[in-house]
Amino acid sequence: MAKTIVYKFGGASIKDADSVKNLAEILRNRLRKNMLIVVSAMGKTTNALEEILSLRMSESDYSQKSANLKSFHLGICQELFPEGHRIFPKLENLFIQLQNLLYLEVNEENYDECYDGIIAFGELISSRIVMEYLCEQGMVALWQDARELILTSSDFRFAKVDWAQTKKRCNSILQPNLDQYPVITQGFIGADSKGRTTTLGREGSDFSAAIFASSLGASSVTIWKDVPGVLNCDPKIFKDSELFSELDYLQAAQMTYYGASVIHPKTIKPLANLGIPLFVKSFLKPDEAGTKIYSTGKLNPIPSIILKRNQIMVSLRVTDFAFIEESHIHEIYTQLDHLKLKVNMLQTSAIGVTIIIDDELFKLNKLVSSLEKTFSIRYNEGLELLTILNPHKGSFENLSWMEILLEQRTRNTIQIVTRGLHTRDQN
Repeated sequence: MAKTIVYKFGGASIKDADSVKNLAEILRNRLRKNMLIVVSAMGKTTNALEEILSLRMSESDYSQKSANLKSFHLGICQELFPEGHRIFPKLENLFIQLQNLLYLEVNEENYDECYDGIIAFGELISSRIVMEYLCEQGMVALWQDARELILTSSDFRFAKVDWAQTKKRCNSILQPNLDQYPVITQGFIGADSKGRTTTLGREGSDFSAAIFASSLGASSVTIWKDVPGVLNCDPKIFKDSELFSELDYLQAAQMTYYGASVIHPKTIKPLANLGIPLFVKSFLKPDEAGTKIYSTGKLNPIPSIILKRNQIMVSLRVTDFAFIEESHIHEIYTQLDHLKLKVNMLQTSAIGVTIIIDDELFKLNKLVSSLEKTFSIRYNEGLELLTILNPHKGSFENLSWMEILLEQRTRNTIQIVTRGLHTRDQN
């Protein structure tokens, strides 16, 4: 029996009708049974849904934004399908379901659960359109709701995977269909034990592909991007980016940990555990080799430059002028864990701790209120975190042109908190 191959297509690869046609051309000579295709929401749909949800929560008028989103998808379908095609009533039904969820109350307490239920429609809609278009082009494929396969905890927006049950479902529900046809499903989403929609974290479709691959014992995963593979820096920000032809699992995991956006941070581990290679390729140049991530056993010497925007620097100082102890660190991390906030950088002094975290709705105020009895707290918003992995000796010594608010250096890593970093040559 042939092993399953997993393909994942991100939002940029299906951002408009021409992109969907390009996806079909990529698959035309590659599509076969035992192929699972995981798709993200189209273009900037997730951002649009987040904006609609924000307007709904503030009890502002979201009707125009909602109408625009529907028109966007309808326009794509009108370019792809003949009039009267079955996709149109299916699309209408999905937007009715979305509207019904938006009628429900949204508040600070239930925001995460509402978020998951509403944001999931981006993937539900895109996967329907892709599946129907492939069939329209004579490439028969089945549609599968990922929520029937990926069982998670009820930690909305950051759900944890029940690996045993997910594997069981994939083998009993998904594998029999894959043995006969290629299957289209959604990234990013799952469901808890009560059937409520959950999501795996922003940009989590890569992780979904890894979950499916691990559960099915796939032979490989390919992520199709708008870049030629894994680059050592974001070409939209930095000049003279270099392509990694191959990377060891460990090095790729380090890059994702520090915020490299080309791969979701949780993607590597389940693949590495089973030795499943991960390919990152360009949907614009599908015949090029891209990047292969596997167990190379060696470090690729090219430095990696990673920029995380929308960072907050929180400075916590013990109010009674006592020295920082392990109990203080434990108290801080307990609250961070409770709020599902990841520390991107940490620095301690005799009487203080400084942490760098992502800017997430509501969570900064909750963190401050939970710790203000023990600490005097100040924070700066709108910052950027620059991380340089494996810097060549001497290459990054002079960074005086930057406004440096906080800096850490080790033998293999430089991290700098800055403000208003401009694109320029990094020499």
